Amino acid sequence: MLFSVNNQTQFSWKTLYPCLLNIVKEEIRLETNRCNIIKLHKNDYHDVKMIYMNEKVRTYLGGSIPEEHTLNKFSDTLERSRTGSYYWVVRLKSNNDCIGLISLDKHVDGQHFEVSYEFLPDWWGQGYAKEVITRMLDYIFNELHLTKVIAETQTVNHSSCRLLENVGMKLEQTITRYGAEQAIYGMEKPRRDT
Repeated sequence: MLFSVNNQTQFSWKTLYPCLLNIVKEEIRLETNRCNIIKLHKNDYHDVKMIYMNEKVRTYLGGSIPEEHTLNKFSDTLERSRTGSYYWVVRLKSNNDCIGLISLDKHVDGQHFEVSYEFLPDWWGQGYAKEVITRMLDYIFNELHLTKVIAETQTVNHSSCRLLENVGMKLEQTITRYGAEQAIYGMEKPRRDT
C-alpha cells in the first residue's frame, strides 16, 4: 500500500512505520488516577537530580549519585531514551510535582525488558508506585504488545519485593549480582479468555 502527501510524494508502509514509531514514542504520556507519566525531557533534569542524589531512594541501587555526576547520568539516560529504551517522570496531577521515575529497558540478560522505578520517600507507602506500575504493565502488554516483562530488585529490599508481588509479578529466581542477592520477578502477558 502506498501513501501520498499532496498527491506528489509516495511512501510505502515499510518506510512510514519506523517514522510513526518514533513519533508515537516521542508523544507517550500515560495517566493514572493521581499521576501523569510523561516521557523524560531535558527540562526534567532538576527534578531527576533530586531522585539521583537521594540516599533513601538509591539505597539498593548502588548508592546516591554525587551532584557533580548527575548531569552525565541524566544525559546518558536521555540518550538511551532515544535508542530503544523508555524513561518517564512521574508527576502528580494535582500540582505537577515530580515524585519518581519509571523505565522500560533491556534487562542485562539481553532477552527481556525490565521495568524499573524510583520514587521519592515522601510518596512511599501511599499506593503511588503500585498505581503507576500497574498502568505501566497495562501499557507494556496491551500497547507495546510485549509478552513478558521482568523486574530485578535486591532480596533485602522487602518493600520492592512486596510491591512487585502486589502488582502480580512472580519470583522466578534469585541470583548474586552487583555484590548482593537479587530477586528476579517476571510477568507474562495475561491471556484473555475467548
